[in-house]
Amino acid sequence: MNKRVFSGVRPTGRLHIGNYLGAGKNYVAMQNEYDCVYCIVDLHALTTLEDTGKLQNNIYEALLDLLAAGLDPQKSVIFVQSHVPEINELFALLSMVTPLSWLLRVPTFKEKVRLHPQNVNYGLVGYPVLMTSDILLYKADVVPVGEDQLPHLELAREIVRRFNEHFGETFPEPQAKLTNFPLVVGLDGKDKMSKSLGNHIELAATAEETTKKVMSAVTDPARKLRSDPGHPEVCNVFKLRKHFEPELITQLEADCREAKIGCVDCKRALADSINRDLAALRARRVELAAKPEYVHQVMVDGAKRAQIIARQTLDEVKSKMGLI
Repeated sequence: MNKRVFSGVRPTGRLHIGNYLGAGKNYVAMQNEYDCVYCIVDLHALTTLEDTGKLQNNIYEALLDLLAAGLDPQKSVIFVQSHVPEINELFALLSMVTPLSWLLRVPTFKEKVRLHPQNVNYGLVGYPVLMTSDILLYKADVVPVGEDQLPHLELAREIVRRFNEHFGETFPEPQAKLTNFPLVVGLDGKDKMSKSLGNHIELAATAEETTKKVMSAVTDPARKLRSDPGHPEVCNVFKLRKHFEPELITQLEADCREAKIGCVDCKRALADSINRDLAALRARRVELAAKPEYVHQVMVDGAKRAQIIARQTLDEVKSKMGLI
């Protein structure tokens, strides 16, 4: 029997190449090795989303991107988090066994407070417990994550150990599967690629939009003139080219250090390689967008399959906690 994978995607709208490199490509590859459960986590989005009128469209757009990237509803369970209401009950139950001090020490909580000071809510503090509930509801063995999510996963393991100690062996301790491209820095060269920061490139962007975005990217801050030697280890454009043009990277590094290639030329080449790499995905997305009834049916079928697993887990949890 294959191990089970769980991962969730926040519905903040169309996915960007950071999502694709850091998670999407890995999701597709794992379909042939694991039993995969992939979820669009709309409840998580409520912790920071102020305009919920956009939520349904964001869910649809994210699902379009995932399907276009290669997620197969025949191989994976693909659904929307709130469509399986058992998640709310497990979240409440796990909240009863999770010390508040554990949640306040999570680094990403402080980061979210910095980014959304006007909306520091109870759900934001409890976000790691909801994330843990997502994983445990489907008894996932493996969770594909970027490096920034490792503290959340370690907290999930702590909650598992605490629950199992109090109520008996119930959940496996989920293990991290770091992606090959774990942290994608945005075009500003500073922060993680993020739609909220505007330093991203959408998967569904046109070739022209992609080129314009790439040409605005920050490169080597120490390189002022075309003749100055470059420092590829600090250049975000070079890091992206490592993924999109891996076969050229040794020569590119040498050319950069010897000032044989300028930053503008490097960015043009990156834009061309991104557009080539994503051409097929973008074509599939257009085809899927013309079949909205199919996309919505994927959500319905996925929720039915996910709920079968969720119901079994929740019955076991409630029985061990003395609730039934």
